[in-house]
Amino acid sequence: MKTDSTFEKLAWPVGFGLLVLILWEIGVRVFAISPAILPAPSAILAAMAGSLPILWEDWVQTVVKGALNGLWMGSLAALVVALVIDRFDFLKRGLMPVANFFAALPIVGLAPIMVMWFGFDWQSKAAVVAVMVFFPMLVNILGGLAAVDPMQRDLMRTYGASHVQTLRKLRGPAALPFVFNGLKIATSLALIGAIVAEYFGSPIRGMGFRITTEMGRLATDMVWAEIVVSAVTGTALYGLVAGIEKRVTFWHPSQRGS
Repeated sequence: MKTDSTFEKLAWPVGFGLLVLILWEIGVRVFAISPAILPAPSAILAAMAGSLPILWEDWVQTVVKGALNGLWMGSLAALVVALVIDRFDFLKRGLMPVANFFAALPIVGLAPIMVMWFGFDWQSKAAVVAVMVFFPMLVNILGGLAAVDPMQRDLMRTYGASHVQTLRKLRGPAALPFVFNGLKIATSLALIGAIVAEYFGSPIRGMGFRITTEMGRLATDMVWAEIVVSAVTGTALYGLVAGIEKRVTFWHPSQRGS
């Protein structure tokens, strides 16, 4: 079966994206749409070019300090809790409802509380992100640990393997595709959580802070500039995780032909 080359895989989305931008630019000019409602791509690009130091400062505050810190903290907490639950089966009946409770918490209610607890800087945003990514990571890790053929488990018992040895040699590797699937979901949630959390209090920098401030001034070109930076960052993080997954889990059937 013929598979598309890397160039062909990139050419289609890039070409379609350029077509959308061209039609967007033409539509704004032909219909004389107000920049306060929808700025043209050229205006957004000009705003980005003229505000690179501001965009960089906002990116560091939101992505590096808020989203990425929350991502690793939430993912690590999910891994530890998943290993504990997996070791002691009775904990599934006690801890999983609690995890479901945290997953159901609305971010608009959680963010103000975290701001009160941890202050207006990035720590409160990282805390929001950690709570948001915890549940999808926990569910995926537990699902991966359980996705082992019973015959393979019996074989490990026949060899006299301990719980740790079985986890390291069999169940851990089998769970890796699930872990990466959770990470791909968590990267998007982390970025969204960090930006939205800044709506409820932040220092005078950050992507969420900038969006709310510039929207109040009807500077929608700058708002869209922040949105573009966010979208590019989210795509890059997802691609980074997917690339690592492809290298680490090359043996898994899901990676064949990709």
